[in-house]
Amino acid sequence: MPAPPPRRDRPSKPAEESAAKGDERWIDEGPSDGKKKGTTGGTKKRRTRNVDVTVPELTTLVGPRRAATLEKRMSEAATAFSAERYPEARSILGPVVAEVPDLPEARELYGLTLYRLGRWRDAVKELNAFVELSGGSTEQHPVLADCYRALGRHKEVSRLWLELKDASPTGELVTEGRIVAAGSLADQGELAEAILLLGKGFSLPKHAKEHQLRRAYALADLYERAGDLPQARELFSRIVKIEADYLDAAERAAGLA
Repeated sequence: MPAPPPRRDRPSKPAEESAAKGDERWIDEGPSDGKKKGTTGGTKKRRTRNVDVTVPELTTLVGPRRAATLEKRMSEAATAFSAERYPEARSILGPVVAEVPDLPEARELYGLTLYRLGRWRDAVKELNAFVELSGGSTEQHPVLADCYRALGRHKEVSRLWLELKDASPTGELVTEGRIVAAGSLADQGELAEAILLLGKGFSLPKHAKEHQLRRAYALADLYERAGDLPQARELFSRIVKIEADYLDAAERAAGLA
């Protein structure tokens, strides 16, 4: 079972700020079929609520009347995305993006939706557009890198990782990028380098946050793949002590006993 996919898959600011009413944050759990290299598949379900999206720049782009209609469509798409109804979100967002291709919020959410549907090339196009339109945001670099990883474009994964590391936006975001970069190295047979990237300077705290658990899980997976079963078992067991039902860590620890 490979390492978990990026969870930092949600529209970034200002879209996140404009969707404050009823939004439980648009966090992605990886592609919906759970079959892509680098994913674990099913994860915990979340309650969802209607998401109200307000995008002030729409008025400048299309005028106030049309802006109100497009904001409603964006809200419907965001709600569908939050409820994991990705085909519905895609059908809504396609025409919106065609009408206002210069709207970063629309390109971003469309890219995230395509990622969740496993449409890697299409997601790359949209997320690269988001990066350009947002002035170089690295907010979705882990997701973009994971798309490139699925396409076998490992040089692009490395480039995005270096950009993200240099920007150092948040510990959580950098960790997600690190997980993808390590997975890319492992895909190329460079397990020692992947373990070094994930493991150097890392210690799983007793009160670990989600991104720290994900890093530990990915590292344990790499240890197992490299044949270091004692290290893998110890790390999976430590994860279970912190969160007993974290992914399939308990089963994997037991299988290595």
